[in-house]
Amino acid sequence: MPRPTPVARRYAEAAFELATRDGTVDRWHADLRAATEVMADERVARVVDSPAVPLAEREAVIGRLMGDKASRPAVNLVRILSRRGRMDALPAVTEHFGRLVDESRGVVAATVTSAAPLSDEELDRVRDRVEAMTKSDVRLTAEVDPALIGGIIVRVGDKMIDASVRGRLERLREQLVAGV
Repeated sequence: MPRPTPVARRYAEAAFELATRDGTVDRWHADLRAATEVMADERVARVVDSPAVPLAEREAVIGRLMGDKASRPAVNLVRILSRRGRMDALPAVTEHFGRLVDESRGVVAATVTSAAPLSDEELDRVRDRVEAMTKSDVRLTAEVDPALIGGIIVRVGDKMIDASVRGRLERLREQLVAGV
């Protein structure tokens, strides 16, 4: 997940402000995701982010690739990023924009990490527990880390609940070492 740099945060906040003002938050969010997907192609990135390629040519490429996939304001944001040599910030802009959308709607992002993939029923139970704890709607992302051995780790913002076997073993080891 891209970390929002100050640059990405500024662009995302400006885009969010425009989208909120115009009532096009969902459209902007979809457009930014589409732009990030298109610009993820290494060949495209090489052209649109290269100062060696004339500006008119870079903007033409962006227009051709994004014209029917995104609204004019979102395409303009991509053009601005290209002009300023900041295309590498686009994934972080998109990520931060999504966080702003969630925040504005009272949705909390949470990640559950387990040793093996969780079933839909298990994910629903985790989501219900996190919603009860946070008293908010939750957008849950699932990850798998076999090193956990068993159990789960749930991250909500900067809080972490470690109910993994690995975590329990580490805590037990610390208690044994402290008692020696």
